[in-house]
Amino acid sequence: MHRVKLDDIDCRILENLQENGRITNVDLAEKVGITAPPCLRRVRALEEAGFIRGYHADLNAQAMGFGLTVFAMVGLHRQAESDLKAFEDLVAGWPLVRETYMLNGEIDFILKIVAHDLDQFQSFLTSQLTPAPNVDSVKTSLSIRCAKKLHGVPVGGIEE
Repeated sequence: MHRVKLDDIDCRILENLQENGRITNVDLAEKVGITAPPCLRRVRALEEAGFIRGYHADLNAQAMGFGLTVFAMVGLHRQAESDLKAFEDLVAGWPLVRETYMLNGEIDFILKIVAHDLDQFQSFLTSQLTPAPNVDSVKTSLSIRCAKKLHGVPVGGIEE
């Protein structure tokens, strides 16, 4: 992907939208120091260029009854690209798995899993994850608390 240089206004637009995706165009334009019509054009251009993938609500897992977060480190028997893709496709269909990252090193994937409780997680672990095709090993760590959680990327204030 060709990297497009963002100007200061683009960066301020992205920072504000990342913080509050429901901000009105008028308020956004005021915060970044331009009028509403060019602000809307810039937002649309940022969307079309792929800088903005979508908008979502940040749900409170605890309030929704998901009191357990577990990280599972998964090792596969085979790491051919077709095997990696097959595992990714399988994981994509598991609602309890919220994030999946392929890693370099001893562990092939790390999964972020949310569950209502330990019983639900254990059921998922024994009925879906460990018996899945090509899974060699699964090591899990239960989260005690989240000390930092930022969405997105650090748009401003970072030197290249």
